[in-house]
Amino acid sequence: MQEVDRVIGRRLQSDVALINQISGYIVHAGGKRMRPKLLLMFANALGDPGGHRHELAAVVEFIHTATLLHDDVVDESALRRGKQTANALFGNAASVLVGDFLYSRAFQMMVAVNRMRVLDVLAEATNVIAEGEVLQLLNVHDPDTTVERYLQVIRYKTAKLFEASARLGALLSDAPREQEEAAAQYGRAMGTAFQLVDDILDYEGDAMTLGKNVGDDLREGKPTLPILLAMSRCSAAERDLLRQAVLNGEEEKLAQVVEIVTRSGSLEATRTVARQEAGRAADSLNLLPLNKWTKSLLEFSARSVDRSS
Repeated sequence: MQEVDRVIGRRLQSDVALINQISGYIVHAGGKRMRPKLLLMFANALGDPGGHRHELAAVVEFIHTATLLHDDVVDESALRRGKQTANALFGNAASVLVGDFLYSRAFQMMVAVNRMRVLDVLAEATNVIAEGEVLQLLNVHDPDTTVERYLQVIRYKTAKLFEASARLGALLSDAPREQEEAAAQYGRAMGTAFQLVDDILDYEGDAMTLGKNVGDDLREGKPTLPILLAMSRCSAAERDLLRQAVLNGEEEKLAQVVEIVTRSGSLEATRTVARQEAGRAADSLNLLPLNKWTKSLLEFSARSVDRSS
């Protein structure tokens, strides 16, 4: 990861000072770097000789960072990772355009790797992520969103880049197709579990630990799994309150919403779904050789559901 950070530092450089300022601000804002770590762990687990792993780990972090810049503008977010968002600090226009710069720099870097399969995986991933963003936009302020539509957004918007990162680690190692698919399955399941836990924490976390404002999903009118499950479990009057909260983004009703969602058992039910996804990720490792890297991946899947940030 130290080498990945060095690559990130080199590749962020631009002749335009504002690009350096904003991209540096968001990339170095304390993210977990989970997607690059997945790529590196699968590359090591499957014996990658070393070629392009650090460059591609930086690529997936740039793609992720670009989506964050665009997300925060769309969601009008003011806080991420405990700091002001780039759009709050530098303005929406600058944030969107620097996000575009990070996307284009990522594509420059992946072309330099000169492997068509790498291009194929990342081009598909960025396209699916964009589709997920639009799908989420269609669900905003819609209390009639189905669980299936919600899970589709997660798989497109969040899990796809986890999947691509893990797949690239296997691809760099020239792993057999079944091991590449197992790596992709791990990433897809872990990305889904990770987002589900994020959705839980939006109702039971605290701003200092989370690094974002609690209740942001409600304020933005996002019908996530905890609230969708609660609407199917509560009284008619409570269901109407939840529907209105989603329709209008009524953050001032957060305490009431949290009470209903918690009492209905919807947070724990969401955590159960996240555990099932983490279990699928762990099962996919059965096709990989047993070594310290796959043990780390197994440990990551076990711990991911019980985090607090």
